[in-house]
Amino acid sequence: MDRFHSVLLAFTLGILLIGPATADVLLVDEIESASAADTPGTGMNMDSVRAKYGNPVQEYPAVSTSGHPQHPPITRWDYNGYSVFFENDLVLHSVVYRASAK
Repeated sequence: MDRFHSVLLAFTLGILLIGPATADVLLVDEIESASAADTPGTGMNMDSVRAKYGNPVQEYPAVSTSGHPQHPPITRWDYNGYSVFFENDLVLHSVVYRASAK
């Protein structure tokens, strides 16, 4: 039993001498949801978005890996404070920008 206590004591001291474990922690702030902001909703078409929100600050050309229906063209429009992503001509997502923590 003395050998068991010696091993247990050595293990416990080893853990204490190592000190607290450290690790990098990734902090993810809660992002303001697009539904909480006044942004285009999923399913709106491009004409409706342009009529309600005006012209975007920047329009990017459609991107597609092929003309295949499983790879539809994706278009991005940037507005002040958010971007709108379209599949063909329908809104997929609106992404609200947030201030970066520095």
